[in-house]
Amino acid sequence: MEISDIKRRVVETIERARRQAADRRTHNDEAAREYETFLNRTAIPVFKQVANVLRAEGFTFTVFTPGGSVGDVRLTSDRSAEDYIELSLDTSGEAPVVSGHTGRSRGRRVIESEQAIGPPATLTENDVLSFVLKALEPLVER
Repeated sequence: MEISDIKRRVVETIERARRQAADRRTHNDEAAREYETFLNRTAIPVFKQVANVLRAEGFTFTVFTPGGSVGDVRLTSDRSAEDYIELSLDTSGEAPVVSGHTGRSRGRRVIESEQAIGPPATLTENDVLSFVLKALEPLVER
């Protein structure tokens, strides 16, 4: 194989990788804006309402939201910091998605799980509530 062919193909690969990285950054920036809107209008209000109902039922949970830039929302048991339900933006895959994380303690063990919920622009209050309620079951069964 000629060196000129190899050089041409290597240069094409570099250019393609750079274009893909720029496209990915653009998509991730757009998803971050959508995620911030989703947090403020949908996820945080649902998490706060769930925390209020739990408190009324005798379960003390606190909602945490980091200040400043795009962050996450987390519902944590006041009894154990390892018992939590959290949403975050996952930009590591093909397309950015809202990811749900849960943790629960069982003795000394902490069982954690993660699942993709969907693109931030398409998620509804019902989607968030469904995820939270399913994740909540093991935390309130005791």
